[in-house]
Amino acid sequence: MIDSAFKFCPDCATALTRRIAGDRERSACPACGWVHWDNPTPVVAAVIELDGQVLLARNAAWPQGMFALVTGFLERDESPADAVMREVREETSLEPLAAHLIGVYDFARRNQVIIGYHVPARGEVRLSEELAEVKLIAPEKVRPWPVATGLAMADWLRARDLPVHFLDLPSR
Repeated sequence: MIDSAFKFCPDCATALTRRIAGDRERSACPACGWVHWDNPTPVVAAVIELDGQVLLARNAAWPQGMFALVTGFLERDESPADAVMREVREETSLEPLAAHLIGVYDFARRNQVIIGYHVPARGEVRLSEELAEVKLIAPEKVRPWPVATGLAMADWLRARDLPVHFLDLPSR
């Protein structure tokens, strides 16, 4: 994948060129040596458990019927566990009771690393402006999607000895 975020060096403003840095071709500055490493962005994802059910959310920018886990970016000086609990509070107004690590997942299409947590919560759902709707589903009825946050959902189900039947996603 060719990165395109930088055309000029952020240190000295020289036009960037392509060269091998590490084991890949990357944008780099021929004048000062700055390299755009294009590291993935860490994202937290919450398998929110509320009253024995799993909460799935539809982002306001997504089409009808598309639901996934509540997610968010880490902020500076924030642990992933603190970030996922903050996101649950911000997006749903629920009170997170804990953050139990499920696993870490690659989401290459968005250049992200997903850090999945199980977050038991309590309270009444009140949606932020980022979410259009939520639905609560019995864990045994959840059908995870075979990419990104869906893999965390599948691992959470497996840890509870529940069957995993992935959704069929349309080809891109």
